[in-house]
Amino acid sequence: MQFDDVIDRTATHALKWEKYKGKDIIPMWIADTEFASPKAIQSALEERVEHGLFGYTFPSQYTPANQAVVRWLNDKHDWQIDPSWIVWTPGVVPAFNVACKAYCEVGDSVMIQTPNYPPLLAAPSLSGLNSIEIDTVEVDGRWTLDFVQLEEQARDPKCKLFILCNPMNPVGSVLTEAELTKISQICSNHNVTLCSDEIHCDLVLDETKKHLPAGNFKGLEHNSVTLMAASKTFNVAGLGTAFAIIPDSKLRDAFIAGSLGFMSWANVMGLVATEAAFTLCDQWHADLLDYLRGNLAYIEQQVEQMEGLKLLHVEATFLAWVDASGLGLDDPQSYFESKGVGPSAGVDFGNKQFVRINFGCPTSMLEEAFKRLNA
Repeated sequence: MQFDDVIDRTATHALKWEKYKGKDIIPMWIADTEFASPKAIQSALEERVEHGLFGYTFPSQYTPANQAVVRWLNDKHDWQIDPSWIVWTPGVVPAFNVACKAYCEVGDSVMIQTPNYPPLLAAPSLSGLNSIEIDTVEVDGRWTLDFVQLEEQARDPKCKLFILCNPMNPVGSVLTEAELTKISQICSNHNVTLCSDEIHCDLVLDETKKHLPAGNFKGLEHNSVTLMAASKTFNVAGLGTAFAIIPDSKLRDAFIAGSLGFMSWANVMGLVATEAAFTLCDQWHADLLDYLRGNLAYIEQQVEQMEGLKLLHVEATFLAWVDASGLGLDDPQSYFESKGVGPSAGVDFGNKQFVRINFGCPTSMLEEAFKRLNA
């Protein structure tokens, strides 16, 4: 199986591997996988390179990529969209920063679930906005939002935007219909716009769960911006291409206006890759999910057997949010690194007693990591 292949990335200047360059530490931090992109994507890129011209390409005029998004969302998420709803961006990070500028004024507040990944935590302050943290809490062995806190904070007239991750990064939960209904009601009642980062939506591992896009959810159709990309699933993040789906024309116009002179176009090679990913890679995608489910079962088994560690069930993503508070250490990250394993430091996400382990890698790499941790 191709996902078993161990590919040497040390000569490619990959950020993931540069962090521990020259050290005997397995990098299991930033959210890109160790899997080669599908052959169909590689072939599409090769064909485009052979053409030899790489001039300006306006994303909305690249019809094949737009139709590929329409096809994928209909097939995978039961969402029938109009191509005019698509706003291409060079990534979800610039996109939710644009949302801050588009829907807020200096002095307004933005709600953000915590823990969350660092660029999202930083977004409000970059636009002169106040950040309101909404806690993630454990309920019946599962991570979810603190909805009481969400309701309380949304009442503030200065609170204009809620930036959400669904599936949730780093905790791995997929929001249910009941949870999204609460979010919809709270946002509607208090005139709060929802920006939903759904970059991991095609990585639902729990087969009893289904991803529900914000823009296709009753009550959120005209009050939400849904951010997606092929980047995490198909490992093409370096090609700098994502998209927002904004059904409401006023929200869409405000988003576009907020991006002018601030956000570049999506990369032409990223458009080519997205087109191929969303039209030619269905079987590869299915195989990837099966492989990740196997890796997740392994990591859950290993953590359960290790004293001092705890992991709640991961419903989606290839990221495990591991509670290391039972180790009784002030700095669990240093402990893991001393064992030769380099996860993401929990302190960067909002809780220093956790680490985030990327299990999007060959099973042999995962086994080596836990061999070191168990040594």
